[in-house]
Amino acid sequence: MGLEKHYLRYGRTARDHILDWASCGRGRRHHQQQQQQGSQGSTATGRRSRPHVTHRGTPLSMLISHGVKISNNRLAVIIIGIVTLILGIVLSSIPWLDYFILKNLRLWNDTLSYHYWQRPGVIRLTKVYIYNVTNPDGFLNGEKPKLQEVGPFVYREDMEKVNVKFHENNYTVSYQHKKILQFVPELSIDKNTPIVTPNIPLLTLTSLSPKLGYLLSKTISVVLTAAKFKPFINVTADQLVFGYDDALVSLAHRFYPKHMRPMERMGLLLGRNGTLSEISTIKTGYQGMDQFGYIDSLNGMDHLPHWNEEPCTSVAGSEGSFFPPRDITKSNKIYIYDKDLCRIIPLNYVESVAKDGIAADLFRLPNNSYGDSEHNPENRCFDSSDYEAIRGLQNISPCQYGAPVYISNPHFYDAHPELLESVEGLQPDQKKHETYFKIQPKLGVPLEGKVRIQLNLKVTRAKDVYPVRDFRDFVFPVMWLEEGISELTPAIKRWIYLATVIAPYAAPIGSYLMIFGGASAIIFSFIRAYQNFVFARDPTLEILEMGRRSLRRGSSFIAHQQHKLLLHHRDSYSLLRHGPMATCMGEADSEDVQPIIGDGNLVSPEIS
Repeated sequence: MGLEKHYLRYGRTARDHILDWASCGRGRRHHQQQQQQGSQGSTATGRRSRPHVTHRGTPLSMLISHGVKISNNRLAVIIIGIVTLILGIVLSSIPWLDYFILKNLRLWNDTLSYHYWQRPGVIRLTKVYIYNVTNPDGFLNGEKPKLQEVGPFVYREDMEKVNVKFHENNYTVSYQHKKILQFVPELSIDKNTPIVTPNIPLLTLTSLSPKLGYLLSKTISVVLTAAKFKPFINVTADQLVFGYDDALVSLAHRFYPKHMRPMERMGLLLGRNGTLSEISTIKTGYQGMDQFGYIDSLNGMDHLPHWNEEPCTSVAGSEGSFFPPRDITKSNKIYIYDKDLCRIIPLNYVESVAKDGIAADLFRLPNNSYGDSEHNPENRCFDSSDYEAIRGLQNISPCQYGAPVYISNPHFYDAHPELLESVEGLQPDQKKHETYFKIQPKLGVPLEGKVRIQLNLKVTRAKDVYPVRDFRDFVFPVMWLEEGISELTPAIKRWIYLATVIAPYAAPIGSYLMIFGGASAIIFSFIRAYQNFVFARDPTLEILEMGRRSLRRGSSFIAHQQHKLLLHHRDSYSLLRHGPMATCMGEADSEDVQPIIGDGNLVSPEIS
């Protein structure tokens, strides 16, 4: 038991000496810091102490003050991080996406909008419905006309802008329309279907006869009777739409003044085929998007010559390809120009809708667009002394070679009730007969749109002209047509979806990810540089780590020897004599006690 007690006391003494050595090392370093000595002479053990560096301030300032060198790879990461961070902040602070969209939306060579505008590629259909008169003789005897809607006769409109010329100011571009209407039999009924319809050239002439006096009216009556002209004619639908030979039209083409001269043949849509002579100039958007796509002039004139005052003379309307974006203009009204109507027609904002997942604004034709000035003061300049203005009926005779042609909504939808009551067979329906557009508010591109117009012949009774003496004053519906688009092409739809649905969400998310990624790369690089510098340069951490390793080795050694002594009981043993440990400031070294691991026994330099 004496040996065991003595050895345990030795173990405790050895452990205390090791701990004292570690604490003395810390005390010696503290003493050196107080004296601010870089390098001391050799200690009593013959070893030199290492200088201690004190780190103060932030990690960044410490790295800068010590001139730490950063590896090329880490420097590249920091530079990329800074550039990414700055770029993300800039992109999140400015409306760059709107700028990019507007830049490509303005009309100019090789922009996306130019290619869409110059040759749309969308399927534009013109549907024609003709009213067949089933009781022509009964009408001449005083009956209401019985009308039968025949159709549709569908024509695909291949449209292209030709002779395109951008002006030097970049604000306007001039062009001509090239239209080819091709019959689509799979969507139509037989285009050779027979039709009974009013004789428009004859009734146009006889409606003017009361102004010519009695003698001239009788002369016209004799000529028309001899030529066997009748108030109703039998033609096919294709002839009525695209032309048939008529003696009166041929005479008018030969003798009328040039600016009023009609075509050589009679056809309601005859002037729509081929390259139109009219030169249109529209605004490109460079001067402002509030008039984007609107007509600036027609044949060099900034007004319509058919009327006498504003707003009837205005040409500031879209030809149908582009409209001013409502997100920019904040306007609830847009205008569209139709050559055959000789005027611009307004469309009012109704509500926000969606078309194929794309946001759109729904615009409709107001119910007071056509008709008298009492319901709409802007119509006062369309009024004339030739007729009494009626709600829902609009005079366009000045641009139809003087023919008494009037426009309305199909089936007299939204018109005065007396117009509908005067005929049989018409059934107004908003879905089928209204004019509307669905326009993307950011781009001003129509996603869907239909212009629906009915052509009516307003006949004035000519009692002195024998062939039409029984044709009373009447507004006779002749036909109605629908033109527009129902769907965009998949390619155009994808671009619009990308610009208006995906990009507004992807752009800010991308900007924020750039900010986060750039900041993270910079912070991570400096943290790694700081860690590497601290663990590579700080002697305090090195000495503490050495002390920990010595403490672990000493503890393992003592535990191992205690285990061996407890297993071997001996009767005789020699006491280990140890000398004094070295003092903390280097007065003696630890050479008095030198445990050696050899054959597993403790060996002392001095054995009593």
